[in-house]
Amino acid sequence: MATLQYPNFPRANVLVLGSNAVHALLPSTLISQADALLEAHRLEDAADLAEQHRKKLQSMLNVDRHDLDELRYVNQRLGFQCFQETLFEDAGNRLYEGELDPRVLISYYPELLGELFRDDESVDVMAGVAEHMPQEDSVDDIIAANLVRNYSPHLAPNTREAPPAVELRNILSMTARDMLESYLRKWRRKLAVETPTPQLQAVRMVVDTALAKLHVNIGKLPDLDALIEQPNAIVLSELEPVLIKGRHFSALCKLYQQRGDDAKLLETWSRLVGGEWTDPGIQDPLSRIFDLLTDKKDRGLIQRWMPWLVKNDSERALKLLLSTMPSRRKAEDDRTLLQEIRTANPEAGAQLLEHLVIHRRSTDPQLHTELATTYADQLLSCLADESTSKLWRAKASSYASGRSDTPFISYFASTTPDSEHKRIRLKTVLFLQGSTLYEPEAIRVRLSPHAKLLKLELAILEGKLGNHRSALSILVHDMNDSTSAEAYCTLGGEVVPAKTAQAIGERAGLQPWAALVTPLAAPGKKPGAVSMKKTKTVDDEVKKDLVMILLEVYMSGGAATADRTAQLLNSQAMNLDVLDVISMIPPEWPLRVLSTFVTRSLRRTLHAHHEGQIVKAISQGQNLVVADQTWEIIREQGAVIEEPAEDDEEEVLGEKLGLELGERVQGEPASFNEKVHLHQVGFQPGALQDEGEGSVVDINVAPEEDGVTTSDPGSEADSGT
Repeated sequence: MATLQYPNFPRANVLVLGSNAVHALLPSTLISQADALLEAHRLEDAADLAEQHRKKLQSMLNVDRHDLDELRYVNQRLGFQCFQETLFEDAGNRLYEGELDPRVLISYYPELLGELFRDDESVDVMAGVAEHMPQEDSVDDIIAANLVRNYSPHLAPNTREAPPAVELRNILSMTARDMLESYLRKWRRKLAVETPTPQLQAVRMVVDTALAKLHVNIGKLPDLDALIEQPNAIVLSELEPVLIKGRHFSALCKLYQQRGDDAKLLETWSRLVGGEWTDPGIQDPLSRIFDLLTDKKDRGLIQRWMPWLVKNDSERALKLLLSTMPSRRKAEDDRTLLQEIRTANPEAGAQLLEHLVIHRRSTDPQLHTELATTYADQLLSCLADESTSKLWRAKASSYASGRSDTPFISYFASTTPDSEHKRIRLKTVLFLQGSTLYEPEAIRVRLSPHAKLLKLELAILEGKLGNHRSALSILVHDMNDSTSAEAYCTLGGEVVPAKTAQAIGERAGLQPWAALVTPLAAPGKKPGAVSMKKTKTVDDEVKKDLVMILLEVYMSGGAATADRTAQLLNSQAMNLDVLDVISMIPPEWPLRVLSTFVTRSLRRTLHAHHEGQIVKAISQGQNLVVADQTWEIIREQGAVIEEPAEDDEEEVLGEKLGLELGERVQGEPASFNEKVHLHQVGFQPGALQDEGEGSVVDINVAPEEDGVTTSDPGSEADSGT
């Protein structure tokens, strides 16, 4: 106990003065009367005395504090006396009337104490009350002492083992705890209306915690739930082991939710899911875990529980994880999380890897390589199924035996029945074609043992490795897929065009995979132009080289591929040189293979020649217009000085400045003075009159070279541009 508070002394109203002393006539105080009655064991009289004094104070307008303290003293003394004599109901009422600190009464119930009281914590108790408090350590000891005092040695063999004594002890113990429950409930109501202070808060924590423990021990679970649902100050660390021991996990989870202790709440639910703990009051704890994590959106908490979640429900776990992942994450974090998920559930790890690469567009080469390896392993597992391998072999044979303008991948996607195996192969093909970050050599080595069934995949990998001849040979000779081979040349080494990938993606629901395949930029579009969709460009020289390789591959097939060779020559004539092609054609091939190609090449060459002549003539005319427009401006600026010149000087000057129209002299600007040329051909101003008014002079604007004039359709005039 702590600081003691002593009662006040009585006041005398009558004094008697003697020769040697002063005598005072003291009235009998409430405290002295109550002590005398209690010493005489007159409990009912003491109770009546306290009740009379209480009514007296209630009738007064102003009550002195000391009078209230005296009444409190009497009630506490009377309450502890009843408590000592196991009159628990009366004891509880009197102690509450005496406003005894509930911590004092709780101290007689060791099972409720725990660590509620610190060693340095103290409670104020009146001195007279403290002197008469029971000296036993617990209420059970008080009951035992009372039984010994009243029934020993009358009960055999003793008061501990005699059945009547045992039954009576149980009844008294139950009554004592019922009294404490009622006492604590009264104090809870009282504290609820009091102004909160640190001291009262400490009392409230002890009261609520002790009352909750008491409900658990007695088995009043509805009362416990009602207490938890109301505002309370329960010390969770004190009640937690009691609830776990009693397996009252529903109440424990409610307290965790009130305190915001999500970690312990999830731990409790996880044990309920695993079957370590059971509680009928908690339905579907796994869904509760997902709901809590979804509401909290705590990424750290989600990542911590993700390995456990994928073991129990991988689908919902991945959905939760992906919905809360930030748009930007470090590659190291992705790899760490992926490894944890794989350890818990390899299938869920594969799904997470696919999401990181396909949907979130991770640029980590390691993740791309891992996904390509995963797809390769899935392909091999598909081939392990005999029915699947037979079906794929039949599709390849059927396509190779005929001649179709449809690429093999489109044929496979449209004619193969829908299945998970088909979806895996389409995803693999689209990813191998679209991704540029994985290591193709490792995947090629993995798939090479099954080259007969996975020709398309190997052709894509050979193209990624730059083995164009090998890739085209697979497409032409092994697969008979000339359409993909020609697209390979146009796309600069890609087997699956973007349009084909997009069509497959829409049909099979694989749009994210199809989006990996980058389309070509529109013809004539500037490389730097901003586009809403990513595009790529292929260098013309690369196209020409690939077309030449494809031509060689076609020719290596002999006469069987002659028609394909002719078709290629006709379609790719722009990228082929006629002399190189003619030198490559085997002598025994018929002329019809080259006739169309050569005819178109010659026609295109002649067309280009004539087009050049037209362009040059147009340029000369434009130069004349510009010279005529700038002549007056140059003269006004004083840039041209005209002086009389001799004939021989004019010739020298003409040769130096290139007076012929449009002729350029090395190191000197060209002159476009048409009058000089007229003088050279002997033109006289008066000649127009001899020819008549309607005559027109033909001015030749092109220089004469080796006797070739503008009247020769095959001549080429030098332009001043």
